[in-house]
Amino acid sequence: MSNTGMNMRGKITFYEEKNFQGRSYECMNECSDMSSSLSRSQSCRVESGCFMVYDRSNYMGNQYFMKRGEYSDCMSMMGMRDCIKSCRMIPMHRGQFRMKIYEKENFGGQSHEMMEDCDNVMDRYHMNECQSCNVMDGHWLMYEQPQFRGKMMYMRPGEYRNFRDMGMSGQRFMSMRRITDSC
Repeated sequence: MSNTGMNMRGKITFYEEKNFQGRSYECMNECSDMSSSLSRSQSCRVESGCFMVYDRSNYMGNQYFMKRGEYSDCMSMMGMRDCIKSCRMIPMHRGQFRMKIYEKENFGGQSHEMMEDCDNVMDRYHMNECQSCNVMDGHWLMYEQPQFRGKMMYMRPGEYRNFRDMGMSGQRFMSMRRITDSC
């Protein structure tokens, strides 16, 4: 196996109960519906890699970024209302990061190309909101509030014409961060 392939591996173990108790389920890539393996997931350990976890099946609902570490009570530590239902490993990206953000849906309104983190879209670009984007290079997290706070959404390379189509109705994104952790 090449070094690149080894760096792409991740491992997360989910537990039914808080404090790593109960039945467990190990995932090394992604899982769209954990209900067939666990009745619920209330704690987890990320042994390697970075993951997005979701409180609904099929990578829907609220999203949470998890890097190497122990999460003994996911519901209180991350403010989750429900337990983890699906997860996706985030591949590590080496190289430049580029994303073009747009004020309006369907790539309308003001636009700005980003290569660095932005802690406040309003202050930096004088945009009231970001409603579509094109991720050209790298993996990004978008946050509903400035200073990388509030609900988040994972963005991988691709065109995102309308965030409502992704289950983010009424969501505005006010800060963006590159996923650069080596996890």
